[in-house]
Amino acid sequence: MIGFGHCGIGLLIAVSLSGLPLSLCAAGSGEPAARLEEAKKSFVEGVGPFVREYCTDCHGKKRRKGGLNFEAALKDPGETTSRRQWKQALANVKAHDMPPEEETQPTEEERAEFLEWIGKIKYLSPKDPGQFVIRRLTKTEYGNTLQDLFGVDPAIVGDLPEEVSGEGFLNNLSPLQSEQYLGIANAVLAQPDVQKRLLEQFPAPAEGYRLGAKKAVNTLARNAFRRPVSEAELEVLLTVFDLARENELDYADSIRLMTKAVLVSPQFLFITPAKPVESEEAIVPLDDYQLASRLSYLMWSTMPDEELFALADSGKLQEKAVLQSQVKRMIADPRSRALFDGFGAQWLGLGDLATKTFDPEKFPQMTSELRVAMVDEARLFFESILRENESVVRFVNSDYTFLNGTLAAIYGLEEVVTGPEMRKVTLKDANRGGILGMPGILATTSFPNRTSPVKRGVWVLEQVLGDHIPPPPPNVPELEKQDQKEVENLTLRQRTELHQSNSTCANCHKVLDPIGFGLENFDAIGRWREEDDTGGPIDSSGELPGGKRFSTPGELKAFIAGRKEELGRNLTEKLLAYALCRQLEGYDEIVVDHLMETIAKDGYRMQTIVSEIVTSYPFTHRRIRN
Repeated sequence: MIGFGHCGIGLLIAVSLSGLPLSLCAAGSGEPAARLEEAKKSFVEGVGPFVREYCTDCHGKKRRKGGLNFEAALKDPGETTSRRQWKQALANVKAHDMPPEEETQPTEEERAEFLEWIGKIKYLSPKDPGQFVIRRLTKTEYGNTLQDLFGVDPAIVGDLPEEVSGEGFLNNLSPLQSEQYLGIANAVLAQPDVQKRLLEQFPAPAEGYRLGAKKAVNTLARNAFRRPVSEAELEVLLTVFDLARENELDYADSIRLMTKAVLVSPQFLFITPAKPVESEEAIVPLDDYQLASRLSYLMWSTMPDEELFALADSGKLQEKAVLQSQVKRMIADPRSRALFDGFGAQWLGLGDLATKTFDPEKFPQMTSELRVAMVDEARLFFESILRENESVVRFVNSDYTFLNGTLAAIYGLEEVVTGPEMRKVTLKDANRGGILGMPGILATTSFPNRTSPVKRGVWVLEQVLGDHIPPPPPNVPELEKQDQKEVENLTLRQRTELHQSNSTCANCHKVLDPIGFGLENFDAIGRWREEDDTGGPIDSSGELPGGKRFSTPGELKAFIAGRKEELGRNLTEKLLAYALCRQLEGYDEIVVDHLMETIAKDGYRMQTIVSEIVTSYPFTHRRIRN
């Protein structure tokens, strides 16, 4: 599961902000009895005996080979930790990595039945929206929100550290971070424009300074907190105003100090519920204001606009048709580019392209201008599929892209496209078009001085098709550490294929290597070539599981595009994890099953995926107690 930085720092413990109890505990009702009983029966008759027969000698009876022990999982197969172990087991058994070669092997029929049984374990999970993440605004979200509130340049948050990508992390604000937020608040309030704006919005009233301050902070805090403000919260902020007045600050300076208190408060830095929930239920819908914020930060990486606020005020945002309508409206807005910046760039692995090292002698073309153009190509391509509501299949197999003169040279189209402006270009080469032939992605899946069929194969399987590839054994040498005399006359493909002579490596490499070899006509920065770095001819042919053969990147793309169910499910799972700020597990798999029914009927269209996620049970609900 890919990590995503949209989530900021999640607080995965019970916290209390301004007296609001936010217990984050599990609860929920189960799936229909028939499926639950079928899952139990499958486990008793299938999974349990298989694991005891082929696994527990090394992964049970107090043995933890590879850090894995199935004793607890056999006793409670539906528990969260157990489900993670079953997923690891599934990947290893599917790849024929387990049981080890020297041990008794299951038949292919037993192996297939085990993999089918593992797929039913999800029905042991109770209906549950999952662990709810009270999260801090990311650096990008914080800057965008300050811009919406005060009109400042989002770059004012430049000194904040970049978030670690992920689906939620156990962390609080450190003293250093608090100091940084205070410094940014000071910088915002020190601008001539912001001071003028505050005085225009909140002039000193004739009826009294404190009454004016209360009206001012109520409006300001409502926008900053993205929800109505409680009387208790107002009084806390007014004490700051009173303190300023006691220290003989004038009205304007007192308002600024109170504004500073708003900007460093947890209610601004974190997305919090509108009010305490009084319910005997363990799981409740999000309140409309929190749902508005969850939606706006997902789609725009900033606070809700007036239309979302108005819908929250009216209590209509929970209606599915209203949410779906808002998704369409927000996608059409230019601010929806945030969905690529936050999700798309991380999904495609482009986040580090700006700083990735390339051999300057071999690839002098990798300038900052080219790197920017590579990311812009992917962004514009992603946005076109989203806004034009194309099928996710178009990510793999399309006949157009976006180029400027700098990037066109990589495509060999420098005579067709000139100048710095990115524009849509129809591609006649069947080997191009789609993310598999996109230079930025080909570059990120290469080494600094050469291509990597293995990295490219893993990227396609994990990021595009949603397969899980077990990590390589620790004792396998890298290509550079092979006996150089032995391999000096071999092509990169032949050297890579040596891994398949190692039985430990063969099972994974026979699946991922052909995909990587199929992209070998593209060099480490995405240019077409007929020979590899050794001068040997490129052999891009291969065979996929099931006997499907291909001989060009274009044929490989066509095969992968044909796996539209896997393409659609993978993107849905990754986008749902990003939206929820956590890894998917347990009941989430059942949720995705339900989502895919609608998504498949509509041809796996991108807007349908987003709409189904936004209206899904885990996106619109949260746990409040056990």
